[in-house]
Amino acid sequence: MAKLRGFLEYMRKKTPYRPIEERVKDWGLVMAPWDAEELNKQAARCMDCGIPFCHQGCPLGNLIPDWNDLVYRKQWREAIDRLHATNNFPEFTGTLCPAPCEGSCVLGINDSPVSIKAIELSIIDYAYERGWVKPEPAEKQTDKKVAIVGSGPAGLAAAQQLARAGHAVTVFERDDRIGGLMRYGIPEFKMEKRVIDRRLEQMKAEGVKFEPNSHVGVNVDVKALQNDFDVLLLAGGACERRDLPVEGSELNGIFQAMDYLPQANRRCEGDNIPADKLIDAKDKHVVIIGGGDTGADCLGTANRQGAKSVYQLEIMPKPPEQRAKTNPWPQWPMIYRTSSAHEEGAERLFSVSTKRFIDNGTGSVKAIELVEVEMKNVDGRISFEEVPNSIKTLPADLVFLAMGFTGSEKHGMLEQLGVKITDRGNVARDRNWMTSVPGVFTAGDMQRGQSLIVWAIAEGRSVARAIDLYLMGESDLPAPLE
Repeated sequence: MAKLRGFLEYMRKKTPYRPIEERVKDWGLVMAPWDAEELNKQAARCMDCGIPFCHQGCPLGNLIPDWNDLVYRKQWREAIDRLHATNNFPEFTGTLCPAPCEGSCVLGINDSPVSIKAIELSIIDYAYERGWVKPEPAEKQTDKKVAIVGSGPAGLAAAQQLARAGHAVTVFERDDRIGGLMRYGIPEFKMEKRVIDRRLEQMKAEGVKFEPNSHVGVNVDVKALQNDFDVLLLAGGACERRDLPVEGSELNGIFQAMDYLPQANRRCEGDNIPADKLIDAKDKHVVIIGGGDTGADCLGTANRQGAKSVYQLEIMPKPPEQRAKTNPWPQWPMIYRTSSAHEEGAERLFSVSTKRFIDNGTGSVKAIELVEVEMKNVDGRISFEEVPNSIKTLPADLVFLAMGFTGSEKHGMLEQLGVKITDRGNVARDRNWMTSVPGVFTAGDMQRGQSLIVWAIAEGRSVARAIDLYLMGESDLPAPLE
């Protein structure tokens, strides 16, 4: 595949980014375009490795060596066809996926892996620039109607697949715009929302109907959907937020990340935010509790708003710079990573736990009290023990809780449907992606729990086949997962 000895001739190059001093002053995409010749060299690094472990690292089953080879040979039209064969939205995964495929790349055994994610994104960008991404409406319509609740990547992937199979598909979204967490949870500087909009235009042309401002179980009756549609797909995500019940958690100035990030995105969309609802980090000391990607998104947002200082806290120890012996290839490498947002300025603290929030005397937070902790693993059970005499205090005018989610929201739609819930708080399903209620299916984070965008798209494609099979008795749709 690609150039026979390309991996020996060329070194891996990092994705180019706009200069920090430039990008923190606006909300434009932080990534810069790849030089065409350099990208050609990166594709040339793909080895003829015999068994492409990148396939097992990708839940979608992307044909990665195939399109690496095609990019190396500058056969871009064939490359986008091969990419779209397994992935409805490579512009989403090429931007937002952490690339488990790269963690499984055979070259990563003793060298830097192939820049798979960058090549993927470049293929779809190249295709859009040349007008190759066009609607693919079904040749023949069925008389079946499918209602999909949730317009995140799982719901959208299922919607596109089912519409192309000829079914009448309607997507219901409780927010005022379509896109789920991609729309309001991902900052504009990380993925510009025009990327979502152009794909939605394709889907509309394929026959998919979108109903924003439709909160199923609140202002849209669940029973009416069951009566009006042949199938109901639940793809509403895992939106039950994890809280931090410590002293002072009720103080003003403490917000969930998913209150802060959506508002910042709405401001980028031009929406007016009332002054009494505005969450703005300008000239404030900001503390972010949670060391993951959502926390980094808060960090980048706060810096663009002009924060005075930003701290990001993580209870886990700092990961190693290289794979530990207990984390061999082809497992996902649990190593220390620095995102583009981290490069823009912040202090990251590991192995710390929040003791309490300190009141400024008027009911608002002014500081946060921390303690260092040591992680213990006893018989597979993780616990954190406080380190004696390690308490410290940080100034905090704004605190953002970015500690993940605990499962699906139970009140409303799920309660009304009466679907079975797993002991992890997710919607239960059988091997055919159906819930405990006949004719009601589920996919994405709503049944899996908080996970990666690539898993959501893979599940959306898989449940689409299951629904098509349920409605028609047979299906030609592909399914990467069981």
